[in-house]
Amino acid sequence: MRIAFCLGLVVALLGTLPAKADEPCLGPIARNAPRAPDGTLILPANLQSGELRLTYVGHATFTIQTPGGVTAATDYNDYVRPMALPDIATMNHAHSTHFTYTPDPAIRHVLRGWGRGGAMPRHEVQERDMRVRNVPTNIRGGMGEGRTEFYGNSIFIFEAAGLCVAHLGHLHHTLTPEHLAAIGQVDVVLAAVDGSWTIDLSGIIEVIGQLKPKIVVPMHYFSERVLQNFLTRMTETHAIERTGTSSMVLSRASLPTRPTIRVLEGQ
Repeated sequence: MRIAFCLGLVVALLGTLPAKADEPCLGPIARNAPRAPDGTLILPANLQSGELRLTYVGHATFTIQTPGGVTAATDYNDYVRPMALPDIATMNHAHSTHFTYTPDPAIRHVLRGWGRGGAMPRHEVQERDMRVRNVPTNIRGGMGEGRTEFYGNSIFIFEAAGLCVAHLGHLHHTLTPEHLAAIGQVDVVLAAVDGSWTIDLSGIIEVIGQLKPKIVVPMHYFSERVLQNFLTRMTETHAIERTGTSSMVLSRASLPTRPTIRVLEGQ
């Protein structure tokens, strides 16, 4: 019931376009090309050395593109997908909107962020000019069971163009010193801020304080009201930027001097 409810919220709050009969319920959203506030298409530009393009596809899925042409997609699933197949797909185990049992075999690297048979998942992949590694965390068991699924989630860290981007996945707890040492210094954090299905609001604020990134990009918030609750709590410590677009180009030279919450619009 919990999984179904989570998916239902996504459909209700993100599903503004009708699905075709042969498409997953959220397919049209993920396939939309990114647009500026005036409705004009945002065409991909060539990236220069030292630049990354980050695009919010929706829910917990982003794409990260490098100057060398590598694309990674986070929390790759059957409902919210980027327009083109990525080279690297990372997944987490909390709900079906965060993973798929049937990833396209053409994806070069499929990185499952959960353990199997109690084993800790370990990934370290180098694909041309992108390195991806993971730091496992635990999640609450599904369906209201109250149990813990050890290593059910991974924080995936993407290193390219001199930048370090951490996708927290379906994080359910604050980080230990061991987690922080394994993660290292990050520049950008992609953080679930729903405050209920993942870690609570005070908890994610504590995690952001632990990691100290220059930029935080909110995700997994279901509604404007929930997002605004998070932004209101962060106004004293962070600048708040509403970009009005789904995509941004990052470089070390362009990182803000003051810690910043940068809101991207799902496609």
